[in-house]
Order: sequence, then C-alpha cells, then structure tokens
Amino acid sequence: MIHIVREIMNFTRYRRPSAFLLLAVAVVLGAAALAGLESGGQGALVLLLGLREYVLLLGWIALAAVTGAALLGLAESSLRVPLVTMLLVVGVPTLLIGGWVSAVFGASDEEVKTELAPGRGDRRLVVVARHGFLDPVWCVYVHQGSRPLERRWSVGCFNGDDEDNELDETVWTAADRIRMTTEGGAVHEVTIAPGGRPDRVVSVG
Repeated sequence: MIHIVREIMNFTRYRRPSAFLLLAVAVVLGAAALAGLESGGQGALVLLLGLREYVLLLGWIALAAVTGAALLGLAESSLRVPLVTMLLVVGVPTLLIGGWVSAVFGASDEEVKTELAPGRGDRRLVVVARHGFLDPVWCVYVHQGSRPLERRWSVGCFNGDDEDNELDETVWTAADRIRMTTEGGAVHEVTIAPGGRPDRVVSVG
C-alpha cells in the first residue's frame, strides 16, 4: 500500500514538469516546421531548407507532444477532454490532408551534380532534377559557406516542357561565373557576387 502511495506521489510530482517539457518540445518542433516551410528565398540557410522534407513528421511529433502535455498538465481540469479533442480534431485531419497533397502534387528532387568552384572550397554549384506531376525541371543553385551557415542562391531553372529547354550542361568557367547550356544550344552565363548572390536568375520554359 505504501509503495502504491509513493508511486502516486512521484507521478504527481513529475506530472507538471513532464507536461512543460512536452510543451517545450512541441513549440520547438512547430517552430522548426514553420521555419522549414518559410525558407526557400534567395540566400536561405541550407539547414532550414533540409527541414522542409520533414515538415509532416515534425508536425505529427509536435501534435503528439502537445496532446501529451495537455493530458498530463490538465489531469485535474475540466478543460482536459475538450482541449485534447480539439487538438486531435483539428490536427489529425490537417496533417493527413497535408500528407495527401504532398504525395499527389509534390515533386521528388534528385541532386544530379555538385561541383566546387575553381580555387574555392566554400562555394559549389548544385544541379537538382525535379520530377513531379508536371514536366521535369532542372534547377541550378550556388551553395556558399560551411554548415551550419551554408546558404543557397538560385541561379536558373529549366522546364522540360520542350526538349530544347532541357538543361544539357552546367559548368564553372571561373570561380565567379557559371555557364548553363540547354539541349537546344542556348547558352546562359551568370556572374556570382563575392557573397554568393548571382547577378540574375535564368528562367527557361
């Protein structure tokens, strides 16, 4: 009997700290998911861009954490059941719909080339082939810096709606200059500023 009472007391003692810990985990994961979704502009941190691939997973874990926090922290409150019900009714369908949209309309990215700039170990070009619901697209990026501060700039995108628009070759012609050639023979050259930003972004197709 004494052992049971001690177990109950220990559970009560650690219930609220555990609830606060779960709530903190949910906030951190939610913030990480939002940061991943909001990233993508010129000069975005590559680390944040990587989070975009795990947004749904982070969302599910955050939902589980905040639900656990509500169950533990409001164990003696009449708000416990309504709050948990609301979290599940809103959160679960939202994440399921997000997963369905991602599966149907999402595109799979494949890194097909990466090459360091001549004489520079902190700058590289990255070519990504994106195959999705519509025409294939090739995107060229410049990554500059070292992780976790490595940043990405878009240099050009080539839509494969026409064979002539497909990307055929991407090369460094200098440490600050990239040449991109299409299947149709069109040549596009872009100059990279010292900070990594290109002087223009090429869009073909």
